[in-house]
Amino acid sequence: MTSVLIVNGPNLNRLGTREPDTYGSTSYVDLVALCMQWGSDLGLEAVVRQTNDESELVGWMHDAVDERQHVILNPAAFTHYSYALRDACALVTSARLALIEVHLTNPHAREEFRHTSVVSAVATGTIAGFGTDSYRLALEALAARLG
Repeated sequence: MTSVLIVNGPNLNRLGTREPDTYGSTSYVDLVALCMQWGSDLGLEAVVRQTNDESELVGWMHDAVDERQHVILNPAAFTHYSYALRDACALVTSARLALIEVHLTNPHAREEFRHTSVVSAVATGTIAGFGTDSYRLALEALAARLG
């Protein structure tokens, strides 16, 4: 079974309680369970992680390269300014691994500062605006890509 690393950035551990009108009422624990189930249904082993620490995210991208894991990444606020994370993501895709950027909301429909992603330019693709289904769609896209 192919392993896929699903990585979540800052504040995503607060899903369900943080601005539910914006981010939905699904808890982070429930999102993890959904990702694992969706992955399993597609023949993928989903390994789900979350951190509020930029350096830990960078380290996980390095680990993904070393372990030959495809990545689904919700960089959260780091989307807009973390060049360190962007460079680590470039390592993933330059290793011919997929890196799919996901967002629960559509950043382009929100505040202007959210319109820029430093990650998108090095990502295989981006899925945004579908709530927790953004993760399901990313897993489906990855499964299709792996054929």
